[in-house]
Amino acid sequence: MKSFMEEFKKFIMRGNVMDMAVGIIIGGAFTAIVTSLVEDIISPIIGCIGGADFSAITIPLVGESQLMIGNFINAVINFLIIAFVLFSIIKAMNKASELVKKEEEPAAPTTKICPYCKSEINIEATKCPCCTSDVE
Repeated sequence: MKSFMEEFKKFIMRGNVMDMAVGIIIGGAFTAIVTSLVEDIISPIIGCIGGADFSAITIPLVGESQLMIGNFINAVINFLIIAFVLFSIIKAMNKASELVKKEEEPAAPTTKICPYCKSEINIEATKCPCCTSDVE
């Protein structure tokens, strides 16, 4: 039992498990933000324009049971709106990331390839350490 607990402790303390835990927590917080944006801002605007509420659509079954098709349609519409908003946010973040990457200058190469033996050598070398050929 003691070795099991030690192994479990090693597993929990590994970096990728901790990174995953942080990612899940941040994802939950981000989900709350996106859900609020969709439910509190975008859905009311769409409701003013189209007034789409399908919650009244039902299919009666035996007795008092009903299939709530309208609620399912509303959930699908909400999903599509959330997916679109999330896509737009990620696309904007990727665009901003590309702009930052373009501003960074690429590093100058520090190695070159020997034309004779094709090994990688220092850019300032005049003789290949592998084949001892003179290189320019």
